[in-house]
Amino acid sequence: MSDATAAHQQHPIAIYVKVWILLFVLSFFSYLVDFFHVHGLLRWSLILILMVLKAGFIVAVFMHMKWERLALIFAITLPPLAILVLVGMMSAESHYVNHNRTEHFAVAPLK
Repeated sequence: MSDATAAHQQHPIAIYVKVWILLFVLSFFSYLVDFFHVHGLLRWSLILILMVLKAGFIVAVFMHMKWERLALIFAITLPPLAILVLVGMMSAESHYVNHNRTEHFAVAPLK
């Protein structure tokens, strides 16, 4: 056996099948959210939670991030998390600016 073959890590196929089935179950739950006409904040919360769970399983198992070094995992996950934090801060500031503009620059009604 060559060194390249010995260094190659093989994972049991059962892990991939279990995650594949779990992805189908999560997709089924996502479908049920639409089927039962869930509305409002609950709908979007469920959709986003199911989406993040599915993406996490795909990245962890099918993209082999579960078996990578911690430094590589941080190098891949921390930049998107930092972007999400910055987007949240910009969203909060935009609401603040919009509120101030409507409060201070609103046109008084004519009499």
